[in-house]
Amino acid sequence: MRFYRRNLPHIQKDYSRHFITFVTRHGVILPDWARTIVLNCCRHGHGTKYNLYVAVIMPDHVHLILTPLVDLNCNQIWPLHKIMRSIKSFSARQINARLGSQTLWQEESFDRVLRSSESLDAKIAYILANPVREGLVSLPAEYPWLWRKPIDSPVDSGRF
Repeated sequence: MRFYRRNLPHIQKDYSRHFITFVTRHGVILPDWARTIVLNCCRHGHGTKYNLYVAVIMPDHVHLILTPLVDLNCNQIWPLHKIMRSIKSFSARQINARLGSQTLWQEESFDRVLRSSESLDAKIAYILANPVREGLVSLPAEYPWLWRKPIDSPVDSGRF
């Protein structure tokens, strides 16, 4: 288990699923094309840096559930702060190239270790329902910036 602190405390537990939320700075609303960029950036490290279970890109925030994988070059688990820096910086560079120079993401992310399959199921349901709760769609499947790992995916043998 690793602990690090910036403004918020962060705990990373190896081989565990983490629920992560990050938010745009000053409530910036992401246009549709920018949400597509963010979703692609979230999916990019799936299977190499982390196992991604679910992701939703809302107009002003992002929710993810992922399990960091082993970095084969360093023979250690990918640190969450490096995973998040990669997702946020790569997406911000692409989006800022079109929007102009600005800070896109709040510096910190909220992360929490999920401790049980019940907690995982509840958090996945929460993420899937987020666009419906916000009135953006009637059904989760209608929301184009929602991604869920296929149930039969060989990347992770955990319950999903």
